[in-house]
Amino acid sequence: MQNLRFLDKRDARRIIEKIKGIYGISSLDFDYDILVSKKGRLFLISKAIKKIDLSRLNINSLGLYFGTLEGDLRLSIEGSQLVGKKATKNIIEISDEDVKKWMSGNDIYTSSTSNHFVIIKNKNDFLGSGKCSNGKILNYVPKSRRTKM
Repeated sequence: MQNLRFLDKRDARRIIEKIKGIYGISSLDFDYDILVSKKGRLFLISKAIKKIDLSRLNINSLGLYFGTLEGDLRLSIEGSQLVGKKATKNIIEISDEDVKKWMSGNDIYTSSTSNHFVIIKNKNDFLGSGKCSNGKILNYVPKSRRTKM
């Protein structure tokens, strides 16, 4: 596992506290271990993985891609779905028309003037996260997951 390392409890707790603070979550208990890649990508994985000898394997990724540390924490689509259900702040609700734009990889506009990552939501669906800056939300939907308009 040259490219991945397990976060110790202190670092994992720091990330969970960061998520709680950013998204206004009172209780967030992950029953997972957190792996981090050299590029700052975070993966959630069952704690049972430690029972397997991975030392002789060349593994690039393992578990569920949760997000990336970019100074701040940018949640993946799955990360936003796990966190969004409990979030009370930094959620931007978008229209059905904006969903089409967002899932096509386009930036969308908002009245928010904040300058941080937000969770994108439409009705009961969480669609990932984007960087909100000057009334614009920068899109991070991977090309492989975009839809064609």
